[in-house]
Amino acid sequence: MFSTFNGLPLHPLVVHAIVVLLPLATLGTLLIAVRPGWRVRYGPLVVAAALVSTVLIPVATSSGENLEKQVGDPGQHAQLGDQLLWFALALLITSAVFVATELRRERAPTPQPPKLFTAWAVLAVVAALACSVQVYRVGDSGARAAWGGTVSSGQ
Repeated sequence: MFSTFNGLPLHPLVVHAIVVLLPLATLGTLLIAVRPGWRVRYGPLVVAAALVSTVLIPVATSSGENLEKQVGDPGQHAQLGDQLLWFALALLITSAVFVATELRRERAPTPQPPKLFTAWAVLAVVAALACSVQVYRVGDSGARAAWGGTVSSGQ
């Protein structure tokens, strides 16, 4: 289904969108967790970045499978890429609930108990950190699959 765009392999094009948006979503989640004043203002943008990157992951994996048929097995990269969806979903869900809880707290006529809010904040931070590590692992393995042995350090 997904293989090329304008004559170029679709996989690296989609991957670059994910490589920008997903780390922005993880960084944004960390920032809104520690900066209460930013939650209402930037929270929806963080969730939107997480949503778009999560939606793009199946496109990247599908286009990667098509590219694999042309260039060969990318090794561990394909497995790590398949796992990334679960990390992104965890980030999306926890950040969305965290932001929704904050928006509800802002609109509430009486102060809300912070325990549930704090729990979602902690879960969102953990999901953001785990997602960041997985993005690195996928990207590193993809770079090694594409460029391993073709680039020298010049030493």
